[in-house]
Amino acid sequence: MRYRVLVVLEKTNRNYSAYTPDIPGCIATGKTIEATLDNMREALRTHLHAMAEDGDPMPEIATIDAQFLDIQVEQATRVAC
Repeated sequence: MRYRVLVVLEKTNRNYSAYTPDIPGCIATGKTIEATLDNMREALRTHLHAMAEDGDPMPEIATIDAQFLDIQVEQATRVAC
């Protein structure tokens, strides 16, 4: 069975981390983006294989797209009391 899942990458102080909103609890880390994605692929394979072996229902992939949005937020002016 093939899955196409959205993987969210985040930069931390020392490395990168990854997770997918469609498969809670499956995460990975790595020193580089490439290493993190490789680790996430392996984590997903292991996680889904274990679910299948345990007879758990396979997750339904709900994410269909992801976008970055640019939002302008005006600086608030503080008024002294």
